[in-house]
Amino acid sequence: VQLQASGGGLVQAGGSLRLSCAASGRTFSISVMGWFRQAPGKEREFVAAIITWSGGPTYYADSVKGRFTISRDNAKNTVYLQMNSLKPEDTAVYYCAADRCSDWQMSHSAPSSFESWGQGTQVTVSS
Repeated sequence: VQLQASGGGLVQAGGSLRLSCAASGRTFSISVMGWFRQAPGKEREFVAAIITWSGGPTYYADSVKGRFTISRDNAKNTVYLQMNSLKPEDTAVYYCAADRCSDWQMSHSAPSSFESWGQGTQVTVSS
């Protein structure tokens, strides 16, 4: 599976951005897709995940609940991260990831639980 992330940029605090992650290759094997972020000097952290089958649940880190929304378009093999009410502390490189785990849960939200990764896209929120 190959993942291509896009949509990052510079935005003022309170603004919005939408990230996209297009999957290619053996996409039928993907059960979960997620977004992670890594700020300078910090570890990569979980942001959101979505189970790829129709009606599958979504999961969010507490820090983004109510502001970020993860969604998917299975016809396009693409996952989106709509980010609203952005804060300077959301500044980071954002990465999309995918895994074949059929019973993925929040307990599997460590980066090491995802086997496929896209390149990062920079999100910078100015105050």
